[in-house]
Amino acid sequence: MKEVITASDATSIGGYQPSPILLNLPLLSALLSLALAQFLKPFSCWVKDRRWDSRKMLGSGGMPSSHSATVTALATSIGLQEGIQGSAFAIAAVLACVVMYDASGVRLHAGRQAELLNQIVCELPPEHPVSSIKPLRDSLGHTPVQVVAGAILGCVVALLMRN
Repeated sequence: MKEVITASDATSIGGYQPSPILLNLPLLSALLSLALAQFLKPFSCWVKDRRWDSRKMLGSGGMPSSHSATVTALATSIGLQEGIQGSAFAIAAVLACVVMYDASGVRLHAGRQAELLNQIVCELPPEHPVSSIKPLRDSLGHTPVQVVAGAILGCVVALLMRN
């Protein structure tokens, strides 16, 4: 009688076994969404302003919101994998709402305040003690359109990774 060896038997005999973290679809969806959103930022900057700025790949702010893409992919992937009635989905959905509200509210307004403060400092005479301070980062938050674009990206990535 011939013995049949399955793929799982072959990996347990001495083949490669992927780490359980590499099989965590919600985590992979979130990380891929984050990377994809950051990768797209210089392109959206080029479309909008006709200038290429590769530093946008590592910065906050801009189109699409990588924060929104990340948390939305996480929540969507958990919902698809475990159902929307579970505690994990509830936690991920609330986290997504908080992050997106913060990105388009608190952080957006903090960035606008930084713009105004930078403008005020630039208009100070050179002898003023704060006239030579380093400008504040003003690209902190996201417009609602950038948040929605990130959320859509996150949902699409989670859906595509499931299939």
